[in-house]
Amino acid sequence: MTAALDQSGTSISDTGFNSTGSTGRAAGLDWDAGLARRTKGLGGGEITAILALAGASDVITFSGGFPDPGTFPTGVLADIAARLIADEPGVALQYSATEGIASVRDYVAGRLAGVQGRTPGGGELMITSGGIDCMELVAKTYLDPGDAVVVEAPTYLGAIMAFRGYEADVRGVPVDDDGMQVDVLAGQLAAGLRPKILYTIPDYQNPTGLTLSATRRTELIALARRYGFLIVEDVAYRDLGFGAEPPPSLWSMAPDVVLQAGTFSKIFSPGVRLGWAAGPAEIISRLVVAKQNSDQCSGALGQRMLEEYGRSGQLDRQLVASRALYARRAELMGKALAAHMPEGTTWTVPEGGFYIWLTAPAGTDTVALSGQARALKVAYVPGRPFYPGDEGAAQIRLAYSRVADDLIDEGIRRIGEVLRTALEER
Repeated sequence: MTAALDQSGTSISDTGFNSTGSTGRAAGLDWDAGLARRTKGLGGGEITAILALAGASDVITFSGGFPDPGTFPTGVLADIAARLIADEPGVALQYSATEGIASVRDYVAGRLAGVQGRTPGGGELMITSGGIDCMELVAKTYLDPGDAVVVEAPTYLGAIMAFRGYEADVRGVPVDDDGMQVDVLAGQLAAGLRPKILYTIPDYQNPTGLTLSATRRTELIALARRYGFLIVEDVAYRDLGFGAEPPPSLWSMAPDVVLQAGTFSKIFSPGVRLGWAAGPAEIISRLVVAKQNSDQCSGALGQRMLEEYGRSGQLDRQLVASRALYARRAELMGKALAAHMPEGTTWTVPEGGFYIWLTAPAGTDTVALSGQARALKVAYVPGRPFYPGDEGAAQIRLAYSRVADDLIDEGIRRIGEVLRTALEER
């Protein structure tokens, strides 16, 4: 880096931060001029906007995929936390092993055996700080600039951000009622696409609510083995089905080519920031090293609270009530959409999870209309951020998970008013 001297003899970099003032002092520096290449143009405003509405009381918000606070076992957790702090401060209030507290990993391994039919082997499981932590660790560990990553189109916008944060070339594969169109992926691979990672949410997907069929799961695994890419399976919503069990998890079917990213944010509490990664031991060991160089370890108090709550059987009992709650709200939203959406609007019918994916008539710009929606005190997330490309202009993600039953119809009526007005003005 070359430098020049100002009149006071202070060194001024001519290739670092640029001065925007007349004095050259720190207050006049242009900090954006020093951004790392990988962060320039990186999004994130959508997630910021979603989280900003977390405490809004004057807006009917369908934007955030938040669990209903009524599912949080506050009284039970208060008792568990008090006991842990009093009886084992050297564990609950201390740093933990990077891969997670041994007893917590044992609990999670046992739970996976019970609900997915497979127990992680030695070194095949670690505790993470939520699902997004796993994606960041994978991206940090395995992606070089320009590496191809395949995602569903649309998919979780946080995953797109995580992969693009390490300069990956993110490619989308379209979805239909049976999930990712694996035949389209097969054609892309035959034509020369060579992804290092394929990211999928096979169960009650974010943002569509769709589920990958059993047949396509088998086909996807065969492609991963043939072309040598890692499947990162996000199971954030797998435990929140409304009826029949989803097909077997990809990880339980193919532990040799699948890394499962799980989270307790949707079924326990997002405030404790806990999840897991299960996959080949060689991969888990690398992710542990990456975590040592990020947040070092997940919070020990939260880990032990989860373990105590889970081992008592209360998590599984709460899940029964949670599923019924979200199933009822999904049904209420479906009825509201049928009553209030303009002609030509379509939407998905989820069998679990938090979301309905709405497609307005062609030519609608849901980004432009979001301000009009906010003026009517209702909020949604436009479709564009969920795609790695330019699609999604006429689409909307609607989260029903946290909207009170008696507000769903009115909120959807307001969104319908916004869409109908826009169509009439064209």
